[in-house]
Amino acid sequence: MELSEQDILRVLMRSRDRVAAAAWLVVRDTQAAEDVFQNVAVKAMTKEVRFESDGAVLSWAFITARREAVDWLRRHRRESVAPRAQILDLLEGEWIAVGSQEDHRAAALRECFDELPGKSRELLRQRYFNGLSCADVAERVGAKLDAVYKRLSRLHQMLKDCVENRLDETEAAEA
Repeated sequence: MELSEQDILRVLMRSRDRVAAAAWLVVRDTQAAEDVFQNVAVKAMTKEVRFESDGAVLSWAFITARREAVDWLRRHRRESVAPRAQILDLLEGEWIAVGSQEDHRAAALRECFDELPGKSRELLRQRYFNGLSCADVAERVGAKLDAVYKRLSRLHQMLKDCVENRLDETEAAEA
């Protein structure tokens, strides 16, 4: 049975803190995270989105909040404030320690990316290297927007799994 607008709003409001927190993890700004949550709620009420369960609403809300947060970051990229010198000094030590691990991770990601089929690599290039929105990518490849979102989501998971496997193999070889 399809949820009513009141049911959808009830689910969203009950999970407001969790959805806003998911947005905050991306934007690192409390007010922006709240704005993202509000955009998610508005989209849930105004789009032709249908939900069969509370879980479906929450899943959609978290994915939509992440997308909205990433879009917010793109729009406000130039407004970020440079960190103070003391913070940079503290972070530098941490970056040096993490640097070699990140080098392994970046190399694994490059290898995994290179192993993807050509169409998958091109989709990722258009979205991330060329900076196109998902809507622009969908238009260019002649696909529906939801199909592009789903494909990118699957590619993210594939790359994540591949990178983790490579890092595990590296650790096992070094041990």
